[in-house]
Amino acid sequence: MTSLVMVVSCPTTRLLSSFLQRGTQQASKFQLHTGTPSAAKDYYEFLVLGGGSGGITMSSRIKRKVGAENIAIVEPSEKHFYQPLWTLVGAGAKKLSSCSRPTASVIPSGVEWIKSVVRELDPDDNCVCIDNGRKIAYKYLIIALGIKLEFEKVKGLPEGFSYPKIGSNYSVGTVEKTWKALQDFKEGNAIFTFPNTPVKCAGAPQKIMYLSDAYMKKTRKRANANIIFNTSLGAIFGVKKYADALEEIIKARNLHVNYRQNLIEVRPEKYEAVFEDLDNPGSTKVMSYEMLHVTPPMGPPEVVRDSPVADAAGWVDLDKETLQHKKYPNVFGIGDCTNLPTSKTAAAVAAQSGVLDCTISLVMKNKKPVSKYNGYTSCPLVTNYNKVILAEFDYSAQPLETFPFDQGKERLSMYLLKADMMPFLYWNGMLKGYWGGPGFLRKWLHLGRD
Repeated sequence: MTSLVMVVSCPTTRLLSSFLQRGTQQASKFQLHTGTPSAAKDYYEFLVLGGGSGGITMSSRIKRKVGAENIAIVEPSEKHFYQPLWTLVGAGAKKLSSCSRPTASVIPSGVEWIKSVVRELDPDDNCVCIDNGRKIAYKYLIIALGIKLEFEKVKGLPEGFSYPKIGSNYSVGTVEKTWKALQDFKEGNAIFTFPNTPVKCAGAPQKIMYLSDAYMKKTRKRANANIIFNTSLGAIFGVKKYADALEEIIKARNLHVNYRQNLIEVRPEKYEAVFEDLDNPGSTKVMSYEMLHVTPPMGPPEVVRDSPVADAAGWVDLDKETLQHKKYPNVFGIGDCTNLPTSKTAAAVAAQSGVLDCTISLVMKNKKPVSKYNGYTSCPLVTNYNKVILAEFDYSAQPLETFPFDQGKERLSMYLLKADMMPFLYWNGMLKGYWGGPGFLRKWLHLGRD
C-alpha cells in the first residue's frame, strides 16, 4: 500500500507525467484527420454525435474495429476541454489554458470531422440532419452530446456575470470569474449553490466551497467570511460513507449548509441572490453576497429531448447495463446526455466506454450484448489545495473503491492523482481509447475481488 501511494505522489512520477504530456501535446499537432470540405460523404458505418470525452473516446475505440474512413464525428467546437480541472482553475490552482487542446488534435487520425451542429435525429430512417439541411445516414449511431447548461433558468443570468463578485466553474466563460471573485472577497457572505436539476460532476458545487475556505484562511480573510452552501438536495452527498466524512469537515470548518434551497434569481447590481424553499413552494429568501458561485440548472440537449431517442425526461433512453438504446438496436449512448442513473462524470464515461466497446462488437456480429456496466463513477472531492477524498461508487450508491485503503479520508496522494495523473490519463489514455476506468486495477489491488 505504501509503495503504491509513493508511486502516485512521487515528484519524479509527476515530472515524467508532465514531460510525456507535453511531448504528446506537441506530437498531436501533426495528427491528421479528414475535414468536411475535402471529403464530405452522406453515409458512414459509424456516426458519432459530439466531440467531447465520450465521442472522442468511442471514435478511437471504433476506429480499431472498422477503420477511420468509416467513421465521422459531428462537433462544432474548435476546442476540446478537460473540464474536471475547472474546479482548480476557479480556485487559482490551475490555468485555464492547461485544460484545453484544439479539437483537431484529439480527433483520431483519419476520422472525418464534420464541423457542424446536430439539428435533428431521425433514427427511424437511420439519419441525422445537420447545418444547411444536410442529412447524413449511418449504420450505427453513437450519441455523446453531453449536457446543456441552462443559466437562463435563473432570473438575472447569464447577463449577471458581467458584474463583479459572481462566477461559475461550469463554463469556460465564467470559471475565471470565480477566481477573480475569490481574490476580491473582503468580508461578508460567500454563497455556493446547487440547482434543482441533474448536474454533471455533482461534487463540484461544494469543492469550490472548501477551496474558498482554504484560500480565505491563507489570506487571513476567513474570520470575516460567512461561507454558505445552499443546495436543493436533502443531503450533502449521495453516498453515506462520503457524506459522513464531508459533514465532519463542514462542522470542523464552520461552514453553513442550507438544504432544499434552490437559486431562482440573481440581482447582481444589488449583490443579492433569491432562493426558493423547495419544501415550501412559493416561499423565498433574499440573501446578500460578497461572492456568489452559481451551479446552473442543466438539462438534456434540445436535439435529444425533442427526438424519438429520448425518454420522458428528455435523456437518451438506454439499457443501463449494455448502453444500447431500448428501442433502436443500432443506436448507442454514452455520458451526460443519457438516462443512466449514475453521477455524470468523466470517470463514468471512461468506465462506460469499455462496456460500450464490448456491446458494439457483439451487436456487429448479431450477438446479444453480455458486458454489464455497474454504474461505476468517481468524484474526487477536493477539500483543500492539497487534499482529496476520492469517492468511487456504483448504481446502488455503494462505495466501489480502487485503492486498498480508506478513501473516505482526506489524502495528499489523492489530490496529486486528481490534479496531475488523471489529466495525463485523460489526454494520453482515455481519448485514445486505451483507458476504460480502474476496474482492472481494483481487482488486482483487492486480490480479484471487485
